[in-house]
Amino acid sequence: MEELQRALEDGGLTVTNLPEKGRCLSTTRDFCPGEVIISHEPYVCVPNNSHFDSRCDGCFTSNNIKKCSGCQVVWYCGSTCQKLDWKLHRLECHALSRLDKDRRKYVTPSIRLIVKLYLRRKLQSEKVIPTTATDKYDLVEALVAHMSDIDEKQLVLYAQMSNLVNLILQWPEINLKEIAENFSKLACNAHTICDSELRPLGTGLYPVISIINHSCLPNAVLVFEGRFAVVRAVQHIPKGGEVLISYIETAGSTMTRQKALKQQYLFTCTCPRCIKVGQYDDIEESAILEGYGCKDDDCNGFLLRDSDDKGFTCQQCGLVRSKEEIKTIASEIKALSDESLNSTSCRNQQEVLSMYKMIEKLQRKLCHPFSISLMQTREKLIKILMEREDWIQALACCQLTIPVYQRIYPGFHPLLGLQYYTCGKLEWLLGDTENAIRSLTKAVDILRITHGTSSLFMKELLMKLEEAHAEASYKLSSIDD
Repeated sequence: MEELQRALEDGGLTVTNLPEKGRCLSTTRDFCPGEVIISHEPYVCVPNNSHFDSRCDGCFTSNNIKKCSGCQVVWYCGSTCQKLDWKLHRLECHALSRLDKDRRKYVTPSIRLIVKLYLRRKLQSEKVIPTTATDKYDLVEALVAHMSDIDEKQLVLYAQMSNLVNLILQWPEINLKEIAENFSKLACNAHTICDSELRPLGTGLYPVISIINHSCLPNAVLVFEGRFAVVRAVQHIPKGGEVLISYIETAGSTMTRQKALKQQYLFTCTCPRCIKVGQYDDIEESAILEGYGCKDDDCNGFLLRDSDDKGFTCQQCGLVRSKEEIKTIASEIKALSDESLNSTSCRNQQEVLSMYKMIEKLQRKLCHPFSISLMQTREKLIKILMEREDWIQALACCQLTIPVYQRIYPGFHPLLGLQYYTCGKLEWLLGDTENAIRSLTKAVDILRITHGTSSLFMKELLMKLEEAHAEASYKLSSIDD
């Protein structure tokens, strides 16, 4: 730990221990919004490959990839990525090649991640791969496994997965209990690697980044530049402050967030947002985000259950909605949602679009305008409409989501910035240059803080904004002429 502390000192950071929270990452100097706090390559990582979607093990691209001729499991986009990965994959390839074809089907990304974890440890111990203060297996060992908090069903699953890892490696000295603990560590500490638009690409273990604790009101954000994990401040963090990121999607009621954190990370959050649970403001927020809306279209009030449990009363205008009415609409929505999940692959795009439009119509009747489920349906509609190149309807739908994003996310949240970006692109496609400039400017203002300005994605966004300004100037000069 002393070696790690020395390595972090130059970056203005230190590892401290807090009561009830354990290790955390704190600052030894001020950090400004947009400033990189820490960045690291993964100790190990894998793309989220499946039977339907595969990516290069080196750069995670899905373009022009070919399967490794040896193991028939791993993919590469070319010799560059293959050579960079060869020291480790040479051992992995040999181990996977021993499996028969039927067993290779069970080599999931999680199995591969653990196999690579042990192979990297072996290569570092043999000094084939160098170790540093921030890149060594000791940091993995220091991660919390929460084994005592895991239910029996999960323990059995870890045992089965550990046996497969044992079968792949075939090391006499391997400890099955230790493998199971590492699976548990992955569940609590691994990060989903995303592209610049927050689409998941793979999974990586970043032991130093894993020291950073969670908050539903974070002062920093974790994004990825390729496989590099980059933590940037989104607020001013004073000297001595704790660096906090969000582990989960924070859009949702306190109860929803607490449930997600307990299931995945096995702790109860006590951030400033969560300690309000049960207070009136928290009840109101939950009712708006996940409850029902007033049946009067001109009223934006939220509903709470009556004391006699016969209906729900609008807290703004007093109008009552019966349980039967709500139950009927909710049942229709559930039936349509289940149908859309079960039959999307065998329906044509027009049928899927019609189905989601019907769900959205029913949700508008049932839910508050700021409902998360309504917003999520509209996001699905935006995706389908953009695939159909129906830019007008896609923009109309996107504009409806912006006020919800503004309410449920803090000012500098990447998802809010990306939604402005989508809106701006659609406005520009439709020739509404003036509004496109406004939307793209808002996107840049947020995303330069969360993403920096050096990535290809941000360079393209800044170029789009520049082109939109040039187009607006040309239109203005044409009118003057």
